[in-house]
Amino acid sequence: MVIRRELGANGRLLYNILIDASDSTCMQAPSHNRKAIQNPAILIPTSENQKIDPWVCAGIPKKIKINSNLNHHYTFDNFIEGECNRLARSAGYAIADNPGGNAFNPMFVYSATGLGKTHLLHSIGIKIKENFPDKTVLYVSSEDFLRQFIASVKNQTVNDFNYFYQSIDVLLMDDIHNFAGKAATQEQLFHLFNYLHQNNKQIVLTSDKSPLEMEDIEPRLLSRFKWGLSAQLTPPDAETRVQIIKSKIMDDGGIVIPDDVVEYIAYRISNNVREIEGVLKTILAESILSKRTITLDLVRGIIDQIATNTNKEVSIDYIKSVVCDHFNISVNDINSNTRKREIVQARQLVMYFSKEYTQSSLAKIGKLCGNKDHATVLHAHRTVKNQCDTNKKYKLQVQDLEKKLKC
Repeated sequence: MVIRRELGANGRLLYNILIDASDSTCMQAPSHNRKAIQNPAILIPTSENQKIDPWVCAGIPKKIKINSNLNHHYTFDNFIEGECNRLARSAGYAIADNPGGNAFNPMFVYSATGLGKTHLLHSIGIKIKENFPDKTVLYVSSEDFLRQFIASVKNQTVNDFNYFYQSIDVLLMDDIHNFAGKAATQEQLFHLFNYLHQNNKQIVLTSDKSPLEMEDIEPRLLSRFKWGLSAQLTPPDAETRVQIIKSKIMDDGGIVIPDDVVEYIAYRISNNVREIEGVLKTILAESILSKRTITLDLVRGIIDQIATNTNKEVSIDYIKSVVCDHFNISVNDINSNTRKREIVQARQLVMYFSKEYTQSSLAKIGKLCGNKDHATVLHAHRTVKNQCDTNKKYKLQVQDLEKKLKC
């Protein structure tokens, strides 16, 4: 009556009930008509006597048994270490030894696609489960998280969604750049992040960009991504790619691939580990189904068909592969200290083309050509130019190599 008299017929009273989170007799939210998050891999408890609103009630009740969604093929054992991933891999190991109680919380891993972000997440999760079987670990893609959140809003089960995710001890979330422009999901992640971090729960996130480069993400969320360690994964160098290929060959049953073929694959495909996997599967299928021996000619044809873009990038590794293929020698010969005329000539050409077609320093070129110094690189460059000016046959050979590099 007072409201109508003072505000008129349309007057309404709005109020909030504040609950002391420190009160051990925390009121339980009603749980009528509750629905589980729509993901068969995640089990959400629906018992009527459980607290289902951890945003209000301090602390989480007993553990939830869940499927961690971990792929046990992605372990640290087959996550080959190199300069490209050493920081991230070492930090992942440290996290597995002390999840939530280390200096890398959160850990933010970023890279272009196909360089091992997902593999690293699973490796961390698997190692934590080995070290701490009672820990609740969850790997979730950004797409699944978004889908679950939308379903919880639609079904009015956001409390269940919150309860579930706040019960996680180790959250491994993949490809969070997909949250760009999604304000409601970012708001949900912000509060979840705060809760997990304040309760010493481990968070590991991946993205295709660093926090500084991400767009359409709330600044307050970006600031939290920077609280721990940001680690970039870069394309593996030639030596690491060779080791990756050999590791994957063993995983595929130890098929026999000659070393020169392994080196050729490594030097032709330089940007993406996932593409290396695809090439290996195609080579294996072609060998088995066509009953053909795996040779350099077979592999060259396959790569030319399914990896048409890989030879457009002129790198020192690619230059080595082209020159070595031309002289029918191995990359190890280029890197050796041998003074055989043919190998010296090939090494000089690698140095020449590396100076002409890459932005690498003379010191780097020399290091990648058998630990030579910059003076040796300059001498090789002058030698090739002088030979081109005085020897027509040699010049034609250099021009032929140039065409292969540019094709």
